[in-house]
Amino acid sequence: MTTKKAVQANDIFNLASLTDPRYSPDHKEALFVKTTLNEKRNQYESNLFHYNVKEDRLTQFTFGESRVSHPRWSPKGDSIIFISNRDDQNQVYWMSRYGGEAKKITDEKEGVSKAEFSPDGQFIMLQTSVKAEDLNQREEENEETDDQDDDLPKPVVINRMKYKADGAGLLKRKYQVIKRLNLETEDIETIKEGEQNFTFQTWVNQSQIVYTTDYSEDEDFNFNQEAYLYHLTAKTEHPLFTEEGTPSGFSVSPNGEHLLFAHMGRNYENATHVELYAYHISSGVTACLTEYFDAPIGDFIVADTQQQPVLRPAVWASNETFYFPVSNYGNVLLYFGHVDGSLYPAINENLHVVGYDIDPNKQTALVTISYPTSPSELYELSLTDGRLTQITNVHQTFIDDTELVEPESIQFQSYDDWTVHGWLMKPAKFDEAESYPLIVNIHGGPHAFYGNTFFHEMQYFAGQGYGVLYVNPRGSHSYGQEFVDAVRGDYGNGDYQDIMAGVEHVLTNYAWIDENRLAVTGGSYGGFMTNWIVGHTNRFKAAVTQRSISNWTSFRGVSDIGYYFSDWQIQASFYDIETMWKHSPIAYVDQVQTPLKIIHNENDFRCPMEQAEQLYIALKYQRNETEFVRFPEADHNLSRTGKPNLRIERLQHIIDWFNQYIS
Repeated sequence: MTTKKAVQANDIFNLASLTDPRYSPDHKEALFVKTTLNEKRNQYESNLFHYNVKEDRLTQFTFGESRVSHPRWSPKGDSIIFISNRDDQNQVYWMSRYGGEAKKITDEKEGVSKAEFSPDGQFIMLQTSVKAEDLNQREEENEETDDQDDDLPKPVVINRMKYKADGAGLLKRKYQVIKRLNLETEDIETIKEGEQNFTFQTWVNQSQIVYTTDYSEDEDFNFNQEAYLYHLTAKTEHPLFTEEGTPSGFSVSPNGEHLLFAHMGRNYENATHVELYAYHISSGVTACLTEYFDAPIGDFIVADTQQQPVLRPAVWASNETFYFPVSNYGNVLLYFGHVDGSLYPAINENLHVVGYDIDPNKQTALVTISYPTSPSELYELSLTDGRLTQITNVHQTFIDDTELVEPESIQFQSYDDWTVHGWLMKPAKFDEAESYPLIVNIHGGPHAFYGNTFFHEMQYFAGQGYGVLYVNPRGSHSYGQEFVDAVRGDYGNGDYQDIMAGVEHVLTNYAWIDENRLAVTGGSYGGFMTNWIVGHTNRFKAAVTQRSISNWTSFRGVSDIGYYFSDWQIQASFYDIETMWKHSPIAYVDQVQTPLKIIHNENDFRCPMEQAEQLYIALKYQRNETEFVRFPEADHNLSRTGKPNLRIERLQHIIDWFNQYIS
């Protein structure tokens, strides 16, 4: 019998992400995107795959070392468009369904982020952008420009608060623009542009579209969007929705009578549940279909293997019925709905739906799913009985050769009798006669959640001989609106006690855990909580804080979201230094005795480097045991989408620190 190997850090190169399945118009074929990591080139690559539903046959449609996304069938099913950066910048490519080389059909200066066929297939609506200085300007043919000083350094003039973004850096002032491409003439017409961001949502019919815009006279404090129904020929429009928040993901029913869309309101700011609405086009009546459904629409799971996920808010199955994804009790599930408001689960297992599409004729769905011990694969779901049939086996060799640990679902009572949910993983090659160290891993957000999905990092820790505890403290999604909102204004209190109650629960009920060999880590909000924990208890032998918040008083002025996130989460005004300092882990640095390693990323604009620098100097000033690791060319999302070699080094740094202090 062959001994299975433990999960290694470099197993990220054995993992693929399958996303965005799309049926052809006749539902006899389908497309999906497969993303892999190229070890030699140290980059992510994705390609388009084809599935012949009738013959149960898979074929790779595109090849190369670039990224591919957004596959769309023409209404007749005889051609395909997709977006790719194979020419450095994202542009739209067209290819025949019957083969041949893909043809680039756009050359937008700022690239293309979305492309959708019109109902008759004659046009493609494009989402692109334009720099502010180029707005409403058209270059003359053969215009001469003086570019002799293009290489000289130039100052950046800033006059707005939203001037930078994690993953992008300092932002050039751009505005989103909607354009229409005529496939026959190849002419491109600008539909909507101006000093606001116009976002294309959907075609309603050949002459009407839905778009959203963020226009406001106070752009610094505008967190809302408005939706409009726009007539392309008459150039008339009227608003569809007026509640504060962000409507998105519009889709039209087959008969053109209803629009479904997701909406995130402002009642609890960024902790507010996303809800599903229906708009009746002829009457103008809008109804919230999930008003009494205490779970958010969409996917809020924290994971590290899903790349380029596309999870549509709703997909129509008939003129009145549809399917939609829900984050519920540690899962992302698929639900059935009717415009009359009736809702019920179409699949009710412990899993993570990453993408889906519906075949109403066969009453089946194509679904990409991740399980705790299986990265994403493509399945066919029977909508009548919930039966799943696996189509792809991308990870079979990896699963056969590797010892993967099945997490055990646990729940326990916190200090105030609230029920908290989480998971416990035994170490790989577990022996009941032995005792083992435990790593407590805390998620970011805080309004995300751990769930029943494959998590390479957790499996790696287990493979290194550690038990792993990960729980969803108050503030986490998938347990109701009251639960997710409970952390706001209470950072470091109820959430901290939830996590520590989880530690006490497993120490009491699992004799194999050595209470003298505990470690803790987390990133973003999880980094904040790691900093908070070591300033409030000496229970842990070692800790690693990642991309963390240490000082709320400076965070509000340096983070790309700080000036409003602090208001929403800490619920302290700009002048309330006392409250911000009370919730800042650095205020308790003199109580830290746990060896604390700090991992931070140079290009992190969400939790900027100064947060780590302050903490490091404070710890050294106190002569604490600490180490500071700065990752180059990495933003806030290093652990999920960062350069592969840096993702591996990050995991090794964490384990090396724990191994050093936990013998």
